[in-house]
Amino acid sequence: MLSENFRESNRKTHPKYTYVKNDVYYFIRKVPKDLQRYYSRPRIVQSLRTKSSITAKSSARLLASKLDSYWMGLRLKDIEVPCPHLIIGRARENTPSVLDVKEALDLYLSIKGHGRQDMFFNTTRRNIGYLTDCLGNQPLNNYSTADAAVLRQWLQDKGLSNSSVQRTFGVIKAVVNFAINEHGLDLKNPFANVYLPAAYDKKQRHPLTTEQLKAIQNYCYDIDDDIRHLVALISDTGLRLGEAAGLHLDDLITDSDYPHVIIRPYEHRSLKTQASARNVPLIGAALWAANRI
Repeated sequence: MLSENFRESNRKTHPKYTYVKNDVYYFIRKVPKDLQRYYSRPRIVQSLRTKSSITAKSSARLLASKLDSYWMGLRLKDIEVPCPHLIIGRARENTPSVLDVKEALDLYLSIKGHGRQDMFFNTTRRNIGYLTDCLGNQPLNNYSTADAAVLRQWLQDKGLSNSSVQRTFGVIKAVVNFAINEHGLDLKNPFANVYLPAAYDKKQRHPLTTEQLKAIQNYCYDIDDDIRHLVALISDTGLRLGEAAGLHLDDLITDSDYPHVIIRPYEHRSLKTQASARNVPLIGAALWAANRI
């Protein structure tokens, strides 16, 4: 708790809604009484990550403005539609209430998540979590393109690469677009047109040389266990790891004129795309591994 004397002194020497700790400016604001049921603490405190009074003043003003907008949205959610007796016909029944972003997430996962693996759910929740951590869980119409720019900078400050920022925005745009379309909302997606830096920082993965590949296959022949069978199978087929690890014995056709492996979806392992279902010839180390399996 900040003492009364400290707060009084702080108001005279620092920008509004800020205080200084270890030379770093912090944003602080009391939650209004009528909205305290939405919060676990009576005050909002957040580091502004700056030692500059000018920067702190600008950041605090932006945060305060966002809070005012968000609090207005919370208050509007709690009141009845004004003059409902004047609404004509079915419009009274269908007056849309704007979803917040967590409701949009639940809607997206409940419909788009059918048949998807855990990674789909975890990735989507993680990326929407970035949005709520930075900007809060607000109704979709409360976000702006300026908020999208703040989120982009927040992700970069967090240490995400440009390619990761692009992927995060891709998920956020998909979730928001889906909610807008499903509910017929007259909104523009504020995250759709924000500038995203090119992913020049993406790490380039280089293929193994022929010598390296032969050395790996020789180790597989020497050790001759289940893990090495899997590696050898991948080495001369180009299968994805998940595709190879999820095979059934019936998928390995070794007693025909054209030995091959059948790649098809299963309940325990889906495929990346529909076009991933295919037959792949078994040759070299892959044929050896299939026979050993």
